[in-house]
Amino acid sequence: MDNFQALGISANLSAALKSQGITDPTPIQDRVIPIVLNKRDVIAQAQTGTGKTFAFVLPILEMINPQKDDIQALIVTPTRELALQITAEVKKMLKSVEGVNVLAVYGGQDVVQQMRKLKGGRQIVVATPGRLLDHVRRETITLSKVTMLVLDEADQMLHMGFLSDVEEIIHKIPSKRQTMLFSATMPQQIKKLVAKYMRNPEEIRIKGTQITLDEIKQIIVETTDRAKQATLFSLLDQHRPYLALIFCRTKLRAIKLNSELQENGYDSDELHGDLSQGKREQVMKRFREAKLQFLVATDVAARGLDVEGVTHIYNYDIPHDVDSYIHRIGRTGRAGGEGIAVTLVAPKDQGYLEIIEKGIKATLKKSRTEAQQDKKPAGEKKKIQGDKDKNPKFKRGVKTEKTSTTRRSTGKTNTTKTNTTRTSNAKKNTTQTNTTQKDTIKKDRFKAKPTSWAKASKKGHGTKGPQKTGRSR
Repeated sequence: MDNFQALGISANLSAALKSQGITDPTPIQDRVIPIVLNKRDVIAQAQTGTGKTFAFVLPILEMINPQKDDIQALIVTPTRELALQITAEVKKMLKSVEGVNVLAVYGGQDVVQQMRKLKGGRQIVVATPGRLLDHVRRETITLSKVTMLVLDEADQMLHMGFLSDVEEIIHKIPSKRQTMLFSATMPQQIKKLVAKYMRNPEEIRIKGTQITLDEIKQIIVETTDRAKQATLFSLLDQHRPYLALIFCRTKLRAIKLNSELQENGYDSDELHGDLSQGKREQVMKRFREAKLQFLVATDVAARGLDVEGVTHIYNYDIPHDVDSYIHRIGRTGRAGGEGIAVTLVAPKDQGYLEIIEKGIKATLKKSRTEAQQDKKPAGEKKKIQGDKDKNPKFKRGVKTEKTSTTRRSTGKTNTTKTNTTRTSNAKKNTTQTNTTQKDTIKKDRFKAKPTSWAKASKKGHGTKGPQKTGRSR
């Protein structure tokens, strides 16, 4: 008898786990599985990456009745990515369980197609709150036969504003049911939800220090906002990660950073709320198959992602609280593996860094890179040098005052002192010289020109008639 069979899991499912290289249960699996098999409500507080998905999937598969086509188990998740991930895990295990079907129900997918699949009978439904309620109102999903309810990532459903939807879903389910709630944190509103809808739940808390400190090497890289992009590129070149997730605070910053990465030759793509479902699935498929090396993502889009082989996490924008930090870095070092988490910290981010260090009860190692601190970030405009273009004195059509100056004709080597009166409506520049100079020119008209004039004439100057200045009119 192996370790999973000792917890009450059948030989068939244990063999399926072994074929995936899973032989020993994680702490949360070890404690939760026996409670769920005893049909008791359970609250499990654990960080991502602890193996909690199998903690509820395995006992659900043991208790499902394949003879009934009704929905017996409902798993509610905050994001479609997490819904798809859980569905994929269930499908792997269904190879060892005959007559049981699963369906993911989420926004962004064709409703008619989902309705058609639901008619075939699905004992397990993994759904996001909004799309699930849409089906309930259309009467394409009936929850009256549900006996097992899982609320996964409950704190994130609260943060994303799904709490009222979750309560509406609970009201559609029979009160005589088994409820399992999984959450990384336990805010007051989640505690109220527990008190209102769960029956004497067994509480299990798995400390997150193992994940945040033991399996993941955490590094703080001090930089500036100006040098952040160059610093990240330098780190990627140094670390050469197998697969890396890069977190940005907003989708606009994710889009911009991904564009810069691609322009600099990095094999990257982006994951955020503005992508169509088809595009999101395409991106995730490439990333899971290691056909994509760098994935730039926002917190919500990456919530619950479980991708094997993620070696590095880069917090391009520092998270503003410890829970978000733990969820981010939990994408690496999964289920006992090792990983590296790098957080870029500008001077203005010091307050957030202190919050994180206080939350994980550790002082993180700080370092600096030799990235080009003085390198101008992409897109910075060069300083305009043409001051004349800005100065009204040099603009066409602006009047100038009377002047008495020594003017030098363009292209000549000899200079002539002139007293000029310039007006704005003058069509030509005239130069008056003294009588003696005029007589000299007349006498020498048919003589050879001086050397300087000869040179100047090749450029179009020194010819008979009024002289023109170099300025255009």
